[in-house]
Amino acid sequence: MNLLSRLSRKLSGNGASPDDEMAVALAAAARGDYATALSLWEHLAHAGNARAQNNIGACFAGGLGVARDPDLARDWLTLSAEAGDPVGQRNLASLLFKGEGIEPDPDRAAAFYRSAAAQGDREAQDMLSWMLLEGEIIEPDPGEARRWALAAAQQGSAASMTRLGMLYHNAIGVPRDPVEAVFWWRRGANAGDADGQAMLGAAYHLGNGVPRDPVEALAWLLRARAGGSSLATPFFEVARTALDANQLARAERLAAMPLPEPLKASFP
Repeated sequence: MNLLSRLSRKLSGNGASPDDEMAVALAAAARGDYATALSLWEHLAHAGNARAQNNIGACFAGGLGVARDPDLARDWLTLSAEAGDPVGQRNLASLLFKGEGIEPDPDRAAAFYRSAAAQGDREAQDMLSWMLLEGEIIEPDPGEARRWALAAAQQGSAASMTRLGMLYHNAIGVPRDPVEAVFWWRRGANAGDADGQAMLGAAYHLGNGVPRDPVEALAWLLRARAGGSSLATPFFEVARTALDANQLARAERLAAMPLPEPLKASFP
């Protein structure tokens, strides 16, 4: 019997709880010791622990400690998802949606995203909101899209904060409200979402929903561009060339500063 097997049996033999074993496994994974983590998760997974089944599936999906194997990833994640684990449902949905190495199944992916979202999984709520707006896989529903984006935003999803701003900016399922759009873009921007930073910069550049501030505009657009947002592109050069040398230097200093702490407002 190898050392990892003895460790797994020792934990079980000493009456360690599944929570204790999960804690040991997660600590091992955090330090990159996936061999130890997988050994413990395997023991728990075969005993029916849905989160351990998810973790094994995630390792096969990402090639963490094992060779990447989409089929095994799907099998383990299916066990977890069908047992009702929201993280397993979300990870299986992602695998089925992307179809990387397996046959994609977007309809089944949407169903699992919905199930995980209903259980409060933030990433699933964000993705379901996006799907309800896109309307390519499930019937579009702007009201439901807003509801799930708000649920995800309340849990700190920066992408959902930015999406809520877009809803108010484009009057999708809600009246057009530039001030409310800026409210949400600012929260997404402060939480690090590059698209939110781009839209907040554009709002400052145009004076739309917020007083015009060319320096603040470029500072946010610089952050957005550094974060890879293509939404900054139409505004960047126009905003930059509008500044003199002193203003440009101020904007660059602002952009280099740490982001403000996200405002802890009670969301509507």
